[in-house]
Amino acid sequence: MLLLGFVFYTESSKNPVWKKFYKYIPALLICYLLPAILSSCGIISDHYSSAYQVASRYLLPAALILMTLSIDLKAVFNLGPKALIMFFAGTVGIIIGGPLAILIISFFSPELVGGLEYDAVWRGLSTIAGSWIGGGANQAAMLEIYEYNQDKYGAMVLVDIVVANLWMAILLLGIGKSQKIDKWLKADNSAIERLKERVSEFTAKVKRNPTLTELMIILALAFGGVSLAHFGANIITDYLGQFDIVKNDDGALSFLGSSFFWMITIATAFGIMLSYTKAKNYEGAGASKIGSIFIYILVASIGMKMDLTEVWRNPGLIIIGLVWMTFHAGLLILIAKLIRAPFFFLAVGSQANVGGAASAPIVASAFHPSLTSVGVLLAVFGYVVGTYGAILCTILMEMASKVA
Repeated sequence: MLLLGFVFYTESSKNPVWKKFYKYIPALLICYLLPAILSSCGIISDHYSSAYQVASRYLLPAALILMTLSIDLKAVFNLGPKALIMFFAGTVGIIIGGPLAILIISFFSPELVGGLEYDAVWRGLSTIAGSWIGGGANQAAMLEIYEYNQDKYGAMVLVDIVVANLWMAILLLGIGKSQKIDKWLKADNSAIERLKERVSEFTAKVKRNPTLTELMIILALAFGGVSLAHFGANIITDYLGQFDIVKNDDGALSFLGSSFFWMITIATAFGIMLSYTKAKNYEGAGASKIGSIFIYILVASIGMKMDLTEVWRNPGLIIIGLVWMTFHAGLLILIAKLIRAPFFFLAVGSQANVGGAASAPIVASAFHPSLTSVGVLLAVFGYVVGTYGAILCTILMEMASKVA
């Protein structure tokens, strides 16, 4: 919170040095990088804190409820098919990027992509494919399906975290230049602007100085919804856990056994449900602002998990991950250019794959709080296609390893 306070204070400062700095570097990126730098220097550590656990399991669902409270679902659907096209372009980028990365690296360093039996690198990379298309549940599923040597699994988790976080940092940097990027893409972002305007007009209409009672009710709605999300997620996962296809980590529908998946889904559904009631008027008392505070705390706690020095400990595997992510990014840029999709769809479509439900809403809300729900809805798609996409990617990586 001290770091977040520092960033917001300096961003609002009239000092020309800070003004120039934040003109080029988004505040959200600094909120993410400062904890990462302090963590890397050993000043703070996520090992002695439950900050990320609290932020991802309690503050994130609360934020989703508050930021979908005033959602205009019809206007979201009016955004058109480009959001889905960019999401699936990101998925395809991950699927083909893995085997292509193996082929390219094999020319320079065949031992990096080698390995026998359960030590085979392609088996380990399958877990990254599961994470980057879906999420943690899909990653665990791939570990079970392909039985990678668990003693070496930590290195794959490291590649996942380092490369995914570096890519997220690049996307956050791009948000500050989104208008220039949209111009280069020749993108039509009129539907996004209309959605922003509709939400802004509604917020302006109901805006008021909140009373203590209203703030208490906002928090009651948020954390009441969080408690329902946790309660419902436990019931659903206990029930679905009876079925082999869900219970087994190598089952095709194993993601349905993830309580995090159901918690996010229920919290989002609860927020959307409230948007059809008078509760949406609490947007005027600052509901989405409180949600934004929770999102920023989550951003800082994600940054705290990042150890920048780890990049140099497994440089070979990190290079594979970077080449892989380059294909994902390249395909997204190509498709965005072809269909003239705004940078918003590129960034959120990518994070719905690579980052999942934890970071897709962060990137979406950085454009505008009213767009948070787009990130959540796409992230849910990621969970659904994650295992299937990762299996296809792994089959191609195995074939590429044999060729290499």
